Amino acid sequence: MSAPEKERTQTVGDLLGDVTRDFSTLVRKEVELAKAELREEAGQAGKVGGMFGGAALAGFLTVLFVSYALWWGLSNVMDQGWAALIVALVWAAVTGVLLANARAKLAQLRSVLPRTKQTVREMPNAVRGR
Repeated sequence: MSAPEKERTQTVGDLLGDVTRDFSTLVRKEVELAKAELREEAGQAGKVGGMFGGAALAGFLTVLFVSYALWWGLSNVMDQGWAALIVALVWAAVTGVLLANARAKLAQLRSVLPRTKQTVREMPNAVRGR
């Protein structure tokens, strides 16, 4: 029996079973895609977290040693209080730059599951035959 003849002889129950099976497969595949995307996003979030941690440690050590050296050097030409204030203002500017970079990376992570969202949006159209 050819494919067109088979389609004509299928019962409504057979057709409904095919649709249900196809829809079940579609939903299962969407769940698999969502899981894969979540694993990918979690890996990226872990890397960004490590970058934040590394930046914090490096920043702390840099601030500590360079600040002492700069404060000591400036105190040779001015009062120690003013020298300390100048050093603090320099590190406040550095903190602002690091914070801006971290926020930019965090904004990139906010697009969670982009492919899954797109295919789920398309699913109603596929079910309706569009």
